[in-house]
Amino acid sequence: MNTWPHAAPHDAPHAAHHAAPHDAPHDAHHAAHHAERLLRWYPLAWRERYGVEFMELLMEDCAERPHSTSRTADVVANGVMARLSYAGLTGSVLEGTDQARASLAALICSVAAFLTLGVSMWSQLMIGWQWSEPDSPGTAVAVVAMTIAVAVFAALALCATLPVVWTVVRAFAQRQAHGLGRPVILIGLGLTILVVGSRHFANGWPGTGGHPWAGQGLVPGGVAAFSWASTLSITSYWVHPTALSTFPLSELCWMLGSPVAMAIVVVGSVKTVRRVHLSEPVLRMEMALAAGAASAMVLFVLASGVWMLNGGPGPRGLFTIGAIDRFALLSMVLSLLVAIRSLGRARRVRTTG
Repeated sequence: MNTWPHAAPHDAPHAAHHAAPHDAPHDAHHAAHHAERLLRWYPLAWRERYGVEFMELLMEDCAERPHSTSRTADVVANGVMARLSYAGLTGSVLEGTDQARASLAALICSVAAFLTLGVSMWSQLMIGWQWSEPDSPGTAVAVVAMTIAVAVFAALALCATLPVVWTVVRAFAQRQAHGLGRPVILIGLGLTILVVGSRHFANGWPGTGGHPWAGQGLVPGGVAAFSWASTLSITSYWVHPTALSTFPLSELCWMLGSPVAMAIVVVGSVKTVRRVHLSEPVLRMEMALAAGAASAMVLFVLASGVWMLNGGPGPRGLFTIGAIDRFALLSMVLSLLVAIRSLGRARRVRTTG
């Protein structure tokens, strides 16, 4: 079995070397179609370099063994590894600035996934915070620590975005923005949908009308409501269709559409970072800010753990810990590990470069 995901075609799944062509036109067409689908497991850059020869080998093997589970598993495994390599998470297929850009792009994806889940958890806790003081020290400490982490994320995001925006604007001004038009449009489209939709549905925030108490003003109500509305899709109602069917159609559409809008923003951001030419000072700054983001992620994970270990339902069940919260914490830990991995590889390439 091939153990090198981005190797040349002659290192492809072993059975392809011994395949024989099939004479039946129908079978040949089926083999070509199947081979084409398998080839899609590999990233575009790999396919552009090795795709033609590898496609021929796959077609021969598919014609000889139409239903080979081992071949499919081999291609899938190596294709996934190749994608990880071209994403800058493993291997040595990328070097220098390309590796740094790929690592930053992977970091964007991991932070985006982390924040989507984390902000959803935090905004739900803020609803309880708005209504009543928690009766558990663990819950109170967790909410304050999460709020600090979210504020740090916001500051770091602003500091990280401004230099990239300036670089992109300058590239357009100098007519050197090849390949940046579509990513910028994607970012603008996704952000517009998120802002407009979140502002609209924030009017239904359950925290409105909460009973005043000393710590209620920890977070402005508008910020908490906007965060809640932007993450409405993160809910356990998806596994309770009967309850979900009682939701207004517009809200259901938003719950389905908001993750798509977030994905559009992330895709546009990743493509922008991979294509824009960032200077050495900007790259160093982005690395430092990425380290700060990783630290904020650690703080948020620790705060979530404190809440789940030492918190409790609280008054009227406002701070209840659900299965979706445990799933979110596990997913955030995985995102944190990817972020640390990406940051480590980016730093190493900057050091050796």
